[in-house]
Amino acid sequence: MVEETKLLYEGKAKKVYETNDPNLLIIYFKDDATAFNGKKHEIIDEKGALNKAITTKVFQWLEECGIKTHFVEENSGREIVVKRLKMIPVEVVVRNIAAGSIAKRLGLKQGEKLPRPILEYYYKSDELDDPWINEDHITAFGWADEETLKKIREIAFKVNECLREKFDKAGIILVDFKLEFGFDNEGNLVLGDEFTPDGSRLWDKETGEVLDKDRFRRDLGDLIEGYEKILMKISRV
Repeated sequence: MVEETKLLYEGKAKKVYETNDPNLLIIYFKDDATAFNGKKHEIIDEKGALNKAITTKVFQWLEECGIKTHFVEENSGREIVVKRLKMIPVEVVVRNIAAGSIAKRLGLKQGEKLPRPILEYYYKSDELDDPWINEDHITAFGWADEETLKKIREIAFKVNECLREKFDKAGIILVDFKLEFGFDNEGNLVLGDEFTPDGSRLWDKETGEVLDKDRFRRDLGDLIEGYEKILMKISRV
């Protein structure tokens, strides 16, 4: 049985624990809701349990699509067991529809369908508010080499193709989402971290209702109601 030994890392929405198996970690999903890099913060009951359930379902979808992830198994109501990875300090964002920062930066209309999926990179740093970066930054500073970036790009678009289809069947529009990657102890590039409405935008296909963390960011409605709708819809697929 996998058991927690000590806290390795605590972020805004989760805790990561080392375990009695050196190759495995436990991710605990917190009830904290944050926005604007922690400037807005609330504790919302059951958020962590919902994020854990959504992450579990989405990683199961990805494995069905032949995409390697660090997910191993569920552990408790708020925990999953994952493979230990050497993480790349880059957030990979795939966008299908203009929303959030890209709409503001490029003067696009919120909800405008992009000509094709767009991939962006952000340096993972809370202190710097996760600044936008490009491939030259990544290779120049040694965060990843060109071959790894090519693989990341291929996997990210494969994830997008897989999840757009799955969410569409669930009656949800996949607007955009964040991914993180790392290497396992055999040197394989693997999808890590999580997939939750905290790090993605998910809209109801029929009504256009925002179901993700923008409900909290922009005061669009009850956060838990939105997350519960997502879980209910994807559980049917």
